[in-house]
Amino acid sequence: MLWLLLRPSAPLRAHHLILRYRRAPCSIARLIQRGFANSSTSFPTQSQFNRSDFTNQPWSGSYEPGLPTAGPLGSTPAFGAPRITPKTLKQYLDQFVVGQDRAKKILSVAVYNHYQRVQELQRRDEEAVELLAKRARRESVDRHPVEDEFPGQQRTSRPPLDPCSSLNQTELTDSSATQLEKSNILLLGPSGVGKTLMAKTLAKVLSVPFSISDCTPFTQAGYIGEDAEVCVHRLLAAANYDVEQAERGIIVLDEVDKIAAAKVSHGKDVGGEGVQQALLKIIEGTTVQVQAKQEKNAPRTGGTPNTYPSNSPLGNPPYPPSNSGGMSQKGEVYNVRTDNILFIFSGAFVGLHKVVMDRISRGSIGFGQPVRTPSNSGERPGQSATANNQPVPIVPGSEEEALYKKHLPFFTSASPESPDGEPTYFNALDLINPTDLQNYGFIPELVGRVPVTAALSALTQPLLVRILTEPRNSLLAQYTTLFSLSGIELRFTTPALHKIAANAFTMGTGARALRTEMETILSDAMYETPGSSVKFVLITESVAARKEKPIYLSRGQGGRFHAMIAAEESQWEEKQRREKKQRALKARAQAASEEHPSISNFREYRTRAAGF
Repeated sequence: MLWLLLRPSAPLRAHHLILRYRRAPCSIARLIQRGFANSSTSFPTQSQFNRSDFTNQPWSGSYEPGLPTAGPLGSTPAFGAPRITPKTLKQYLDQFVVGQDRAKKILSVAVYNHYQRVQELQRRDEEAVELLAKRARRESVDRHPVEDEFPGQQRTSRPPLDPCSSLNQTELTDSSATQLEKSNILLLGPSGVGKTLMAKTLAKVLSVPFSISDCTPFTQAGYIGEDAEVCVHRLLAAANYDVEQAERGIIVLDEVDKIAAAKVSHGKDVGGEGVQQALLKIIEGTTVQVQAKQEKNAPRTGGTPNTYPSNSPLGNPPYPPSNSGGMSQKGEVYNVRTDNILFIFSGAFVGLHKVVMDRISRGSIGFGQPVRTPSNSGERPGQSATANNQPVPIVPGSEEEALYKKHLPFFTSASPESPDGEPTYFNALDLINPTDLQNYGFIPELVGRVPVTAALSALTQPLLVRILTEPRNSLLAQYTTLFSLSGIELRFTTPALHKIAANAFTMGTGARALRTEMETILSDAMYETPGSSVKFVLITESVAARKEKPIYLSRGQGGRFHAMIAAEESQWEEKQRREKKQRALKARAQAASEEHPSISNFREYRTRAAGF
C-alpha cells in the first residue's frame, strides 16, 4: 500500500513527493515525526493524522446530563441566578405603597417562595417528560424485530440481572423528590392602609395568573349567592383558560373577616361557618370542576390579543402564553387542581384588637376573667383613646416595646438618636396568634391552613403626606396630570399638603380620605378653569382649610405665581424651625426635671437631704 504525503513549503517551491511502502507502523510514526520537525511553520494536512494515534490515551473525564453538577458549581440554583428576590419585590412595592415595611417584607418572602416553587415544579415536569422520552427510545431499541413484523405477538421478556434478587423481599422506598408545600398568607389591618393595593401591585410584577375575589357574597353551596369555587373560576379566566398556568397562580380573598362565624338564634349560618367549611378543601388542595361561561365584557374569539407592555422587572407578560390556553367555549368543563395555588386572605377584622388585648393583659378579677386596661377600652383598631386620636409610638424601655419583643422575636425599636425618622407605632394586631382568630369566629381547620400572618398599622399624618407625594401614581401626580391635559399648571404648597393630610386623618378612613379631600378642594377649579384664560392654579394652606377659593392666574402671571409659592414656603420653613427649637427646649427641660425632680412636701425634702 502506498502513502502519499504532501508537505507544503514556500509558495514558489515545488512540492516534495515522498513515496514509501508501508512496512511497519514504526516507520510511519518516524515519518510523521520528521514531517512535524521539518515543517514547523507549515499547516498539517488531513493525511498527517491517524485516528489510531489517540486510542491508547486514557479518558480525562466524562459528562452525564442526568447527574448533578459536581465541583464549585454544584451549589448553584437549577435556574441560575434568580431574576427576582424578596428585596426586589419589596423595592417594587415601595414605589407604590408607603410604610408598612414589616408587612411588605412578609408578603415579599411568601410570594418569592411561591415563585421558586413554581419554577421547581416546572423543572421537575420537564425532567419527567425527558425521562419518559428516553425510556421510550430505549424500549424501541431493545424491542425484537419480529414484534414489528408480526403485531400481536407476546413482547420479549428479559430475565433480571440477578435471579436471586427477585425472590427476596425488597423494602418499599420512596425515591420521589421533596414535596414543597405552600404557605398561605393573612393580611390584617384597618380600612384604607394598603392591603388590597399591595395585592394588586404584585399582580404587575409576577409571571403567574392573579385574581381578587370578595368574600362578602360567598354562601354555602345550594343557597342564594356565590359559591366559594368562584374564586378558582376567576383565576382560570385570568389565565385565559390555561389550566396549567392557573394551577400555579395566586388568589386573593378580600374581606375575609365578613365570613366569620356568627351566633344565629335560628337556622344555619350559611354565610359564615358554611363558607369556611367550603374553603377548607379548596385551600388544602382538591380538584375543582369549572364550567366555562362566556363573560359579558369578554373579547370575542379571534380578537386582537392583549399587547399592553408589562411593568414586570422580569421582562415578561403577567403570565407566559401557552398554546393550550385560549378562549373558552361555552359549556366546556375544566378540572383545576388547587394544590399549588397560593391564597392570600385580607380583612379589616374590626374588634379583633380587643380580643388580643384581653389575652395579653396581666390583671384578672374573680375566676380568672381578663381585665382590659382603661386606655384600650372602646378603642378602634389602630387608634388610641386620646382626644387627638394619635397612635401610641413604641418608645425604648416602654411596656409596648416589652410586649413586641416578647411576641415578635426579631423586633427592634427605633433609636432615639434619629428624631426625624418615622417611629414604630403600637398595633395590637401584630401580637395576634391562632387562638385570637378562633375566638373571633374562625374554625381551627381554616386557621391552621394559613400559617403566615402580617398586620398593617393605621396610617399617621406624616404617612398621609408621603402618600400624597411619593408613590409613582400618587394623588398629587394624578391631579397635576389631569389639569395639564387642559393646559393648566396646578401647584400645591407644602403647608397645603400637610393641611390636607390633617383633614384626611380626622376622617378615620385611611388613604381613601385623601381623594375625598382633593375632590372637595379642586371641584370648583375643575369646573371653572377648562376652556378659560386661566393658566395657573395655586392651592395654599388657606384654600386647604376652606377659608378661601383656589387662586387663579392667567397667562403672563407666571412670576407672581412662583413668588406666591416661594413666600408661603419660606413662612412654612420658618415655622418649622421655631417648632423644632421649642421641642428641643422642652426635651431639655424634661431631662433636667428628671435629674432633679421637684419636692412636693417636707418629708421628701428630709429624705433627699439625708441621702436616702
